[in-house]
Amino acid sequence: MKKIITLAVLGMLGAVPVSAQTVYDAANIANKDLNGTARFVSMGGAMGALGGDISTIATNPAGIGIYRSNDAMLSFSLSSYGTESNYMGSKMNADKMKTSFDNAGFVISSKIGNATALRYVNFGFNYHKAKSFYKNMSMGGNLGDYTQTDYMAAQAGGIKDWSGNIYTDPEVGWLSALGYDSYLITDFIAHNGQGDVPSGYVPYMKNGTQVKNLKGDLMYITPGEYGGMFLRGNGNFRSEERGGIEQYDFNISFNINDRVYLGVTVGAYAIDYNKYTFYSEDYLDNAGNSIGQNYNLQSWNKIHGSGFDVKFGAIVRPFEYSPLRIGLAIHTPTYYNLDYKTNARLESNVLNYLDIANESGIGSGVIGQYTVDTYDIMNGDMVRQFHLQTPWTYNVSLGYTVGSSLALGAEYEYQDYSSMKFKDQEGYSDTFGYENSTTSMMKGVSTIRLGAEYKVIPQFALRAGYNYTSAIFNSDAYKDLPYNSIQTDTDFANTKALSNYTVGLGYRGAMFYADLAYKFSSYKEDFYPFINAYEDGGQLVIGSPEATKVKNTRSQVLLTLGLRF
Repeated sequence: MKKIITLAVLGMLGAVPVSAQTVYDAANIANKDLNGTARFVSMGGAMGALGGDISTIATNPAGIGIYRSNDAMLSFSLSSYGTESNYMGSKMNADKMKTSFDNAGFVISSKIGNATALRYVNFGFNYHKAKSFYKNMSMGGNLGDYTQTDYMAAQAGGIKDWSGNIYTDPEVGWLSALGYDSYLITDFIAHNGQGDVPSGYVPYMKNGTQVKNLKGDLMYITPGEYGGMFLRGNGNFRSEERGGIEQYDFNISFNINDRVYLGVTVGAYAIDYNKYTFYSEDYLDNAGNSIGQNYNLQSWNKIHGSGFDVKFGAIVRPFEYSPLRIGLAIHTPTYYNLDYKTNARLESNVLNYLDIANESGIGSGVIGQYTVDTYDIMNGDMVRQFHLQTPWTYNVSLGYTVGSSLALGAEYEYQDYSSMKFKDQEGYSDTFGYENSTTSMMKGVSTIRLGAEYKVIPQFALRAGYNYTSAIFNSDAYKDLPYNSIQTDTDFANTKALSNYTVGLGYRGAMFYADLAYKFSSYKEDFYPFINAYEDGGQLVIGSPEATKVKNTRSQVLLTLGLRF
């Protein structure tokens, strides 16, 4: 966020329940990968109107109605993940290979007869890995005038009583509590040469502007601030994300006169998401030399739970003697019941002010080493439960075949991510009023799928496809932790459009078939380790270090083996 964004309201100021999630968590859960059978993937997923593939059970349920025989299959994949980050010329790379069991399903096709309008009733089941969270990320460099400890100080604004177990206090955010316990922020400097003020109240000058606290009258400052000075720092960040979303689809579909196909799919989801982050700052003086003060913050976050949705689909062949097919589908939101678990550890080596500052603004103190571990304090993870409702999905598709050799598919899908909602365990969204207001940082997302299959001979086919998904976040979106949030990972990334390029080939025997696909996925994002908020001329402003430019890629090879009988 190179530019500074002026806002009227910041979540830190609102009186909200203890918070444990943000719109970035919601988007991560709602967004799905292009995955399924090798045939489906190699055609870019553009099979909603063509049907006849088990993976269409999750896009257009009517596609299962095309079947006229039974089917059973398994899919496996090998993926290579790559992340390249560039922070002001400092480049870092992370690469990893991973195997996966991606798909298993079957279709039972029951012929009713040719004398009735209802020709077939089919039943299908499919398991597939809907989302892989697998990702490594790192960045580092000089932060300029920005520091994560300013975020801690802002979250602490107005807190005047730190007694008791502050980690169970619904009015205290964990980021500020960790900073306070480790002396990264402090509240008892009397004055800095700007005039006499009561003890504990500091008119602090930053960048030539008097900085006031963000909530109440109490001011919190960081170890890099004294006597009007601001010490710069080097920041280093790395993270590891693991887990995925498993999807289980149950389908019934109908063939009416070989012209109209209808289907319903009930989907069940299981989420297993784990994120580890490590962030550190090493303080420098204005000449760029280390002053021997630093800290590191580690966070462990887990989201586990389940959800369900219902999908409705139709395929129509409008002209009796034309192979043109039109597909329509609508998916209800996925309704998730989720657990958020977290713990954090902060280790600091900073100057701990012991005395009231003198008229020169420089107080006496000692360098101390401090460690705060919430896992020890809480005897385990802090757990919060919440519900998440993802967007509705609207899908329209076209399919066309030329003889028995060429099949063409095109598909458009729309989801309004700004419509997502957080809810409490009783199903009320008002409990998360602030979190739901921040969904305006997201927008409507369009997905375009194109695919083609050409049979060189009846038993052998070549395939190619393209899949495009537009950006989820507005360019000026940011991760805003409410003042009482238990989250301590302040990083976020605004992803841009995603492109998938696919090719494949397939063999069809009398019963056995085998398909192979290759998918290359690529998207860019602007990454930020944190934001800073402060008051300037009576207005609240938000800024951050320069964006880290990140390019993410994934190469995936999929193999599907199956029987049709």
